[in-house]
Amino acid sequence: MQAYRAAILRFATDRDPGQAALYEQDGLLVVGPNAQGRQVVQAVGPWHALRARFPELAVTHWPGRIVVPGFVDLHSHYPQTNVIGSPAEGLLPWLENYTFPEEKRFASPDHAAEAAQFFIAELLRQGVTTALTFASSHPASVQAFFSEAQKHRMRLITGLCLMDRHAPPGVLNQPSASADATEQSLLDTEALIQQWHGVERLGYAITPRFAPTCTEAQLRGAGELAARYPQVWIQSHVAENKAEIAWARALFPASRSYLGTYADFGLLRQRAVYAHCLHFDDDDRALMRDTGAAAAVCPTSNLFLGSGFFDYAGADRVGFQYGLASDVGGGTSFSPFHTMLAAYYAGREGQTKPGLSLRPQHMWWQHTAGAAQALGLAGVVGNLQPGCEADFVVLNPQATPLLARKTAAAANLDELLFSMIVLGDDRLVEQTVISQAI
Repeated sequence: MQAYRAAILRFATDRDPGQAALYEQDGLLVVGPNAQGRQVVQAVGPWHALRARFPELAVTHWPGRIVVPGFVDLHSHYPQTNVIGSPAEGLLPWLENYTFPEEKRFASPDHAAEAAQFFIAELLRQGVTTALTFASSHPASVQAFFSEAQKHRMRLITGLCLMDRHAPPGVLNQPSASADATEQSLLDTEALIQQWHGVERLGYAITPRFAPTCTEAQLRGAGELAARYPQVWIQSHVAENKAEIAWARALFPASRSYLGTYADFGLLRQRAVYAHCLHFDDDDRALMRDTGAAAAVCPTSNLFLGSGFFDYAGADRVGFQYGLASDVGGGTSFSPFHTMLAAYYAGREGQTKPGLSLRPQHMWWQHTAGAAQALGLAGVVGNLQPGCEADFVVLNPQATPLLARKTAAAANLDELLFSMIVLGDDRLVEQTVISQAI
């Protein structure tokens, strides 16, 4: 076993997210193998109360540092790393002019491997230890990502991007000698599920890009796979942009709404995560709640592309799950601190929806324990309660002069957390620790 002494942040599982944070100014975190040999939290709490239980255990002391749960990123696109910061008039022009040309390159296994290596290293550098991310429409991109993730023993989830229409040829799923593009994409998806899902800490996500780029046959096949493999995830996009919504409604007029299209094909259930969910009515919110699906809130992307603002008040009123996501490369940063700050801006916006001021504890919860809950991984990652996998981040609140000045003046936990949200970036992350198998 190993023990770490520092300030420690974790989350109670029986409290409102805005008041769930538990903070030990001088804490002890003890990790050790569980029955499967994976490093998990064995004990956590005040140093003075726990030290006597482990008298012979060597302790790593990080004075002035804060140990926090590894961040969980609910939605990103690893093939879009090079697209980050590309100017565009909106979502659809951005896809056509930047995203699709870049994603064509992922037919190359070498390019996919290099991009996966950079992407995963950047996640770790920013303190992200669990992520749900898109691959491209090329099986090589999935193989490259899982192979690199396996080297780092990370809990990462991805899947082959399903898109068999309305995109350039090099981006669409490709046919084989024995199957058309639609059938081959579904065959490839099932083969990748069988090869990778549940291997060490890896997970597979059935991944329709979004309804307009999938035929009915492809969506139907994706829903059949989701029923056949209930433990895998589902990920896609919905209700991000008004032009996209109009397009989806024209293509699937029989569905009650854009979100309803996914329900019609069996793609709404627990472990289904839909990015954006901006332009919802209460029927859509109730459908998310009743099926157990979750929203990946992507505030830097939504601000960058002018798509809209996530309605936190509406989500909480009806009651469906959500968590935070970077959405790289429409999103403008890998940093969880930038994402949390943008979530604060999005919550405060009160012209198009009810505005509210998100508590710092709530924003932090959304990017850790709340995002893990949205993935169906509550009690597994995103927290430092006993039994959780020992993924954590060591923060240095004195990393910059302004941070040091501001955090030293914090009078309570919310002020401390908010100082780091507003002023933090990769310099705040001193070390990222991943649970290892023994």
